[in-house]
Amino acid sequence: SSKYSGSSRAAGMNGSAPTRLVDPLEDPLPGVGTYEDFNTIDWVREKSKDRDRHREIANKSRQSTWALLRSISDAFSGWLLMLLVGLKTGAIAGGIDIAAHWLTDMKEGVCLIGFWFNHEHCCWTSNETTFQERDRCPQWQSWAELITGTSEGAFAYIVNYLMYLFWALLFAFLAVSLVRAFAPYACGSGIPEIKTILSGFIIRGYLGKWTLIIKTITLVLAVSSGLSLGKEGPLVHVACCCANILCHRFAKYRKNEAKRREVLSAAAAVGVSVAFGAPIGGVLFSLEEVSYYFPLKTLWRSFFAALVAAFTLRSINPFGNSRLVLFYVEFHAPWHLVELGPFILLGIFGGLWGAMFIKANIYWCKIRKSTCLGRYPVTEVLVVTALTGLLAYPNSYTRMSGPELISELFNDCSLLDSSQLCGYSVGNTLGDRPAGPGLYTALWQLALALVFKMLITVITFGMKVPSGLFIPSMAVGAIAGRLLGVGMEQLAYYHHDWVIFKGWCSPGADCITPGLYAMVGAAACLGGVTRMTVSLVVIMFELTGGLEYIVPLMAATMTSKWVADAFGREGIYEAHIRLNGYPFLEPKEEFEHNSLAVDVMRPRRADPSLAVLTQDGMTVGEVEVSNSTDYSGFPVVVSAESQRLVGFVLRRDLLISIDNARKRQEGVVSASQVVFTDHAPSLPADAPPPLRLRGIVDLSPFTVTDHTPMDITVDIFRKLGLRQCLVTHNGRLLGIITKKDILKHMAQIANRDPDSILFN
Repeated sequence: SSKYSGSSRAAGMNGSAPTRLVDPLEDPLPGVGTYEDFNTIDWVREKSKDRDRHREIANKSRQSTWALLRSISDAFSGWLLMLLVGLKTGAIAGGIDIAAHWLTDMKEGVCLIGFWFNHEHCCWTSNETTFQERDRCPQWQSWAELITGTSEGAFAYIVNYLMYLFWALLFAFLAVSLVRAFAPYACGSGIPEIKTILSGFIIRGYLGKWTLIIKTITLVLAVSSGLSLGKEGPLVHVACCCANILCHRFAKYRKNEAKRREVLSAAAAVGVSVAFGAPIGGVLFSLEEVSYYFPLKTLWRSFFAALVAAFTLRSINPFGNSRLVLFYVEFHAPWHLVELGPFILLGIFGGLWGAMFIKANIYWCKIRKSTCLGRYPVTEVLVVTALTGLLAYPNSYTRMSGPELISELFNDCSLLDSSQLCGYSVGNTLGDRPAGPGLYTALWQLALALVFKMLITVITFGMKVPSGLFIPSMAVGAIAGRLLGVGMEQLAYYHHDWVIFKGWCSPGADCITPGLYAMVGAAACLGGVTRMTVSLVVIMFELTGGLEYIVPLMAATMTSKWVADAFGREGIYEAHIRLNGYPFLEPKEEFEHNSLAVDVMRPRRADPSLAVLTQDGMTVGEVEVSNSTDYSGFPVVVSAESQRLVGFVLRRDLLISIDNARKRQEGVVSASQVVFTDHAPSLPADAPPPLRLRGIVDLSPFTVTDHTPMDITVDIFRKLGLRQCLVTHNGRLLGIITKKDILKHMAQIANRDPDSILFN
């Protein structure tokens, strides 16, 4: 600090009494280095802050045992945080599963021994159940039996129908009202916003405790209302809320935005791990789909957190079958090479449906934003729920919840199966059998269910209730796959002498497994909508336990990605990010235009010149005038004539420092000089003391020359997570490029409206 004391003595020799100068380097101010809402963090600054903190702890730990213990606890805190995130998310997910199961059954009837039992638990203790009708027992009564005393006849059907609609509308109304009143951020899937937050954007309150509480409650209500939505996406949001709230307990994560984003990446893995019981799939999902910056340390930590969460969920045992997996399959019949043809067809179907779904859903969301539909979210949710309930109830495949439908479709017919999908006319053999009347009815209903699901999901996703997309997409694919599988099975039964079946499918053998086709179709459709590949295949075989079927799943997923990419490169989450105008630089998108940095930077040729601060010679008053603009920061130059660059200072830091200096340093007036250099210039005797702000200047701002190609500049922004970059020519400052300028430029190239990027 000797270089600072010299200048304060100089100020004292100028005749005035020596006043204490405030220097942000010597005593850091609270608030300097923090960010405002809807701003982008500076990854480089956050990482260097963390490295300095590490160095300090490491140096101190050599001096005393107490400091050594502190350094050990600091290293351990990351793992402890992961443990807590896993435990908390696992517990919440278990609660959501149990509550959703109970409320879903509530739409159809009630348990007499205790209204808090769901249908399955109610009939567990009963001795009157038969194997054929597992779910019929006197303890469980449908609403018609309670009200009219009989379960047969048209009147009973109408009573059940009306009660189903009543509960569905009540749940939906509660969900949308709670979201609207307490936590507007709790609606939707949450994955687009989390991708944006992980890329360094700040949305205050998006991961707060109110969002967590309301999202948990309304997710249960929305899933139970029978709407075509899943709970998988929102569970990622819930896990990230848990992580963010727990981060506030640890100073190292509370004070550093980049460190906190590493924890949120791991939390996204935890979300998928508890949604599907797929811990490894979750880690890969976070890596492939959500994360922006994913170092190795985060990989290990997400692995650990996903393990803890899966273990917690398993010990709660929400499905009551002591399995983690949602749709466990028992079939292990080998598949034949010939079947790759139908699998690839399913891949093509999935890709086409994915591309069409994204286009239709974004079109519908644009209508919602631009017309009066967006002003009445409660009415919209109620109308869609009423429509869903009215059309879904008559068809048993749309009446059941999404996960039930999928596990029914994945199921292989055993000898004792009473499901309609197993309505073959010869019931006593296990080989391929001719279809009976029961199966034809089921196929008709499934075909109608397919059309219904495809259309209703388009208008459901994006409403003001928590809504995931995984289960509805998988349901569409599973229905299509099951239909194709049964078709193949009948073909093999009636035409086993055809060339394609010769040699591997003898009469009476069990050659084709329709459930496998449903599995492959589900993966293909989910892949078409989200464009996941590796993580999707791993999630699918963790979800079903079908290890033999990795190759069919890979073939279908890859095909669906290629087909869907032919219609547009972005998945549903990227499309929603663009629709909402978040400043997100998509890492998968290539920058193909051959423009230079000088074409994108501001100021443009006709604009007024760049607002800069000089390193000395400006007064507090002049700096405050500059500060009244809406720029987020200012380059500091040697002098207005030379325009040689010194550094970059953020407007927020300037405001806080000047405000603080007025309170803590005597004699700071509007005429005081602001100095960004090491040595204060010699001032006249009667001048007020200078204000030194060297400490808040970033002396190593990123610069590119005016002839740097834009594709390299975009790469620098992506890889380093920059907020802004200065443009120089022969060492002189020319202009500035911000992340928003790049996004606007990319929008212009793609013939989109550049003003659709909303936040700076």
